[in-house]
Amino acid sequence: MCKNNKTLQKYLSSAVAVIAVAAILIILGVIFKNTNLRLDCTEDKLYTLSNATKTTLKKLDKKLTIRFYYSKDVAQMPVILKNYAKRVDDMLTEYEICANGNIRIEKLNPKPDTDAEDSANLDGVTGQGSDALGLEENIYLGIAIRSGDQLVALPFLSPEREALLEYDITRAIITVTHPVKHKLGVLSSMRVFGGIDNPNMMMQGQGGMKPAWLLITELKKEYDVAEVPMTAEEIPADIDLLIAIHPKEPSQKLLYAIDQFVLRGGRLIAFLDPMCVADIQNQPQQQMAYMPPNATSTLGELLTAWGVDFNADNVVIDRTCATQIQTRRNGPPEVMPNVLSLDEKCVSNDDPATAQLTSLLMLNTGSFTGTPAEGLTKTVLITSSDDSATLEKFMTQRSGEDMLKDFKSDEKKQELAIRLTGTFKTAFPNGLPEEKKDEKADTADEKKEEAKPEGLKESAKPGAVILLADADMIYDPFCVRQNSIFGQTFYQPLNNNLALVQNLVEALSGDALLFEIRSRGVRQHPFTRVRDMEKAASDKYKDEIKKFEQDVQSFQRELYTMQKQRSNNDKELLSKQQKEAVAKLKKKEAEARKNLKAVRKDMRKEIESLENNVMLVNIGLMPLLVVLGGIALAISKRIRSSAK
Repeated sequence: MCKNNKTLQKYLSSAVAVIAVAAILIILGVIFKNTNLRLDCTEDKLYTLSNATKTTLKKLDKKLTIRFYYSKDVAQMPVILKNYAKRVDDMLTEYEICANGNIRIEKLNPKPDTDAEDSANLDGVTGQGSDALGLEENIYLGIAIRSGDQLVALPFLSPEREALLEYDITRAIITVTHPVKHKLGVLSSMRVFGGIDNPNMMMQGQGGMKPAWLLITELKKEYDVAEVPMTAEEIPADIDLLIAIHPKEPSQKLLYAIDQFVLRGGRLIAFLDPMCVADIQNQPQQQMAYMPPNATSTLGELLTAWGVDFNADNVVIDRTCATQIQTRRNGPPEVMPNVLSLDEKCVSNDDPATAQLTSLLMLNTGSFTGTPAEGLTKTVLITSSDDSATLEKFMTQRSGEDMLKDFKSDEKKQELAIRLTGTFKTAFPNGLPEEKKDEKADTADEKKEEAKPEGLKESAKPGAVILLADADMIYDPFCVRQNSIFGQTFYQPLNNNLALVQNLVEALSGDALLFEIRSRGVRQHPFTRVRDMEKAASDKYKDEIKKFEQDVQSFQRELYTMQKQRSNNDKELLSKQQKEAVAKLKKKEAEARKNLKAVRKDMRKEIESLENNVMLVNIGLMPLLVVLGGIALAISKRIRSSAK
């Protein structure tokens, strides 16, 4: 009887405990129902507002209204959009809290034929996807930010762009509160603004209109962007910043115009390239068949005057920063040392334009050397690793294995991007080189020419020039991935390449508030230890592979020499002695090839073993820990039960 009472008492106490816990949870749920509490455990705090955004919100001196349009009642709403809308809602709540009353959030549900739908359309937020999903209603998921008569809309918030959500919202807030735009000039030998790719092919019914590069599209959202032709003889006075993208074969007049632009206080960002793949791909195929295209760009005399040497004949190859690329269908990825995947170790941590960048991609990049001219200071922004060297650019047509066959590191970092600041001096001390004049020129015209003011010899105030040794890094295929959702095209960043350019533009135009935000969310975590182990395995077998390859080539040369020594009078193709020698050589060649194959197989086996071990640890470690924890808990309970 006593035992039954104890059992009943035990069950009653358990039931009371369960009821008490449930009551506590219900009370806490009611108390914190409207409280937005989250714990951000991501490495870069991707779901917490950055310091740049918080600073922007604290500086607000105007009242803002953010209207969040979300079709929450649409039947069959995709789950991915429901979850994303909740994350957007949470982030907007954080904006409202940090703005200290300067931001008011309005949440609207645009149903068909309602005032909310009319408001969305007036604000520039349009419904998407009803046809694609077979729904009767459009889906709205967008934001409109208004301050006074200034309005900026984010028409559709795609989950593909979630990593840039905070950047898009903060940029829109800055735009409506500071509507003045700086004017940028973009100079390029390529069609970065889009247009007809090849007029001759267009007339034949081939080719077509090319869209503008995404960089140009993004810059137009924040700045007044104007195209500067390669034939320009003067940079317009209202341009604050000039971006030169692969300025191939610039004329003396254009170089002089850029020289004077820098001396009068203009800022310059130049993307140079020893071998621009984007330029090569956009050359007419007929022209490439007859003559290899010139795909090199430099700034000639300007670099010399600034004390900078640009290696336009060689490209940088880097064994540590080499990129694995799928070059053949269904084949294994190939390591390409001329395609550089650069992490935070390769960028300057002291410069705000690069400090937050963690992933850059550069292709067939050149390098800078030299001592800056008097009055100038050089800051290195991007480098390769110290396991790098330079290679003649025509060698990049070969496989990655061939490029690394005779690799010998220079044991120093190559300079891939630099900034020059200070007082610039002209590269044309005698003015623009004179062209041949017509002997019959009118005297009045000569007097007019003489009346022209002389060019500037030295900058009146400190200037800034940023030089990058690769132009392909801002070519769309190398920096973004294009996706479509509900008939809308979106671009997902593959790396921080575009973020770098936008940071540099903001730095030179005086607006650097978005540095920290833009690069968040695009972070690569390569297996650096595995990469180092693979490199060590490759080095281990490199000498053996090279020896066996040399043996094979040596045997082939001996066979060729014996064949040449055959007399023309010999009736038989080879003498008996030659046949025996050939048989021996072929046997040695076969053995050498067999050894070479075995060594390469061992190398691949060792590398695959490393990869498999890492995969096993990543997949099996957590379940194993859970199992061990369960076993330990069971043993602990058994021990406690035995003690009682």
